[in-house]
Amino acid sequence: MALLRIGSRGSQLALWQARHISDLLRAKGHTVELEVIKTTGDKITDVALAKVGTKGMFTKEIEEALVENRVDLAVHSLKDLPTELAGDFEIAAITERENPRDVFCSVKFAGIEELPRGANVGTSSLRRQAQLMAIRPDLKIQPLRGNVDTRLCKLEAGEYDAIILAAAGLSRLGKMQLVRQVIPVEVMTPAAGQGALGIEIRRGDAATRSQIAFLDNAAARTSTTCERALLNRLGGGCQVPIGALAEMRNGKLHLESVVADPDGSKVLRDSRDGEDPETLGREAGASLLSRGGDKILEDVYGRGFAVLPQP
Repeated sequence: MALLRIGSRGSQLALWQARHISDLLRAKGHTVELEVIKTTGDKITDVALAKVGTKGMFTKEIEEALVENRVDLAVHSLKDLPTELAGDFEIAAITERENPRDVFCSVKFAGIEELPRGANVGTSSLRRQAQLMAIRPDLKIQPLRGNVDTRLCKLEAGEYDAIILAAAGLSRLGKMQLVRQVIPVEVMTPAAGQGALGIEIRRGDAATRSQIAFLDNAAARTSTTCERALLNRLGGGCQVPIGALAEMRNGKLHLESVVADPDGSKVLRDSRDGEDPETLGREAGASLLSRGGDKILEDVYGRGFAVLPQP
């Protein structure tokens, strides 16, 4: 069987994800090598990601390694991949999805509603901040960067009363002990693609595509295609206050989506069913824009909450 070279970020979670894919490939008889690549997003640790404004900040350097034929495939958290890939690349597989929801982690408090007035909550996500502020405008939202262990250590040290993280990362790393609440989608809609891994290859690399085809999960492909179609229609990336989660409910594809002002003062939600994932995502996105989502996103950039992505 062929040698397959994987490119990955060097964070604790990224390495878990890359090793997980390596194990699955080795089980099929492949020889696997892993190259750790430092990305722009990894190098910038003192600025909120929404203010960096680099398109593909967690993917660009890994894509360069693909182009230079240093690696054959890249393992990404799908939510980090831009909705429009450069023409040199394709997503050859989207893996079976972990729980895509966000979770409330705390040492002392059982859930969002249990927090006292003025409690410190850690998150650097505008999407999470906006939805939190919509239901608890009294909370103080504080920036939180670093890998999963760093964030949990800061929580345990008492720097925050609570922090919000993705269930998927905690589950993969076996660090669910401080999870107190899985936040309902109607309260906090996750990022598009959250919980899924995207396997990126050079466009037209038929040999690698066929070797990793078994990793592609039909349900994950359908749901994330819908979510990414919505994100694409809204013209947003993973750093702006947009959420989307598509799931099969009663035999139909159901999409919950949100666009929100970072201060929680305006929250537009959309809930609808459909059959074709791309169409469902685009229609939900168009509806949110027409109901004022365009103005919210304009304000997000205009007020400096986020920087428009640069190529």
